[in-house]
Amino acid sequence: MVYCKSMSSNDGLVRRRLFSHALARLKDTPVLLLEGPRSVGKSTMLRHMAAKLGGRVVDLDNDAVRRAVSDDPGIITAGEGVVMIDEYQRAPEVLDAIKVRMNETSRPGQFVLTGSSRHEALPRAAQALTGRLEALQVLPLTQQELAGSNPMLIEQLMTYPAEAIKGPASSTSRQGYIERVIRGGFPLALARYTDLARARWFDNYVRMTIERDVSDIAQIRKASLLPDVLDCLAGQTAQVLNAAKIANTLSIRAETVREYIRLLNSVFLTHRLEPWDRTLTAQTRSGPKVHLIDSGVAMRRLRLTSAKLDSLDPLTLTEFGHPFETFVVNEIIREASWNARIANVGQWRESDQVEVDLIVEDYEGGVVAFEVKAGREPRGSDFKGLYAMRDKLGERFVAGVVMCMSPLGYTKDDRIHVLPVDRLWQPN
Repeated sequence: MVYCKSMSSNDGLVRRRLFSHALARLKDTPVLLLEGPRSVGKSTMLRHMAAKLGGRVVDLDNDAVRRAVSDDPGIITAGEGVVMIDEYQRAPEVLDAIKVRMNETSRPGQFVLTGSSRHEALPRAAQALTGRLEALQVLPLTQQELAGSNPMLIEQLMTYPAEAIKGPASSTSRQGYIERVIRGGFPLALARYTDLARARWFDNYVRMTIERDVSDIAQIRKASLLPDVLDCLAGQTAQVLNAAKIANTLSIRAETVREYIRLLNSVFLTHRLEPWDRTLTAQTRSGPKVHLIDSGVAMRRLRLTSAKLDSLDPLTLTEFGHPFETFVVNEIIREASWNARIANVGQWRESDQVEVDLIVEDYEGGVVAFEVKAGREPRGSDFKGLYAMRDKLGERFVAGVVMCMSPLGYTKDDRIHVLPVDRLWQPN
């Protein structure tokens, strides 16, 4: 099992759940890509894989190595063993060399790549290794990884939902939830001992990602506007993406905003949660929701602090509801990525009053739906989307869950439940 440094754990090391899944995938695919934001432990995972498999690491973040590989990409295929290429997008010419090797043999387990830009964002990536590359996302740490627990909530809800509701009382206070949302899951941010130091880290992280990784995939004018677009997206986190509103706020063209949003998504500062409407009779009336990749980044861009939330200002509390939803949705999506039976995730919105924040679907068509609320107890209106989806899907609807700060889990109605958010990481 690979570990990632984080001072939030007792011994400074956090087990990454994805490591065993990556090793298993490499048995089936010639090229495995580990892609995700910078500073989440991709390079550490790559070194551990190299040590376990007897491979060699080619670090393209090293200027001298990158120049040598760019001049002669074929050198990466020389020798034996698995070739591990760190930050491959810094010299995308390596894809051509890998393609040449794939034309000779497509046996599994030949290459492992890491990248801090989404594969499809690189111009030559789309066609170079079609059908020969499998991508896994390496994302910020989850709370269950930090806790060293494995509650398997999604698996329980998919198979024995009634049992999933029976669990210990919540051990997390409102302030405890706030602190977790503010800290997020980046290992180096978690290693900061003060809120101020963590805020500086988030600021530097965003600046370096925009300056370095965006330039790897595009040359754009007015790059100085990218942080402003990100701030607007932070204001929309967990909401339906509205590019026109951002364009109006920044007084720039909507086409420019959409291109900037695409770039921010490509370097893993944001991600889109697409509508889930393939099998429902009613058409989804909205586009994708936008989520920042980490709740800590969202809270920093929104300038939401513990002190502001302690003031109990109604506007501030309303603002907190959105990064709180992003925090919970990201936790569930990451747990779903470790579950081989999960086929799809998305969100559903029939109207302003009827929506579901997150839908997890398995390969047999079973659905677990989640609604997220930043309060202690849900109101009656919070169940509308879950009831509507249960009625439309019938037996395919396995469970609907309102995740909130409730002290206990309980069943509200047929297949409709309430669970404390910390059930995602609290041991059973």
